[in-house]
Amino acid sequence: MVCLPQLAQLSVGSLSKVKELEEELGVVLIAYRPMEFAELNVKGIKDLQKVEKSLGATVIAYR
Repeated sequence: MVCLPQLAQLSVGSLSKVKELEEELGVVLIAYRPMEFAELNVKGIKDLQKVEKSLGATVIAYR
C-alpha cells in the first residue's frame, strides 16, 4: 500500500502568504497536511537506512 502525504488545502489568503515567502526566500514551498510518522523498530530503521543509501535519497516513513 502506498501512503503519500496529502497537500494542505489552503485558503486564498494562506496561499498568498506562502507565495510571498517563496519569492522572498527564492525557494519552492509545499504545504502538507499533518501526518503521523511511523514508529520503526531497530531492524526497520536499518532497512530504511539501507534503502536510503542505495537510492541516494531521504525516505520518510508515515503511518
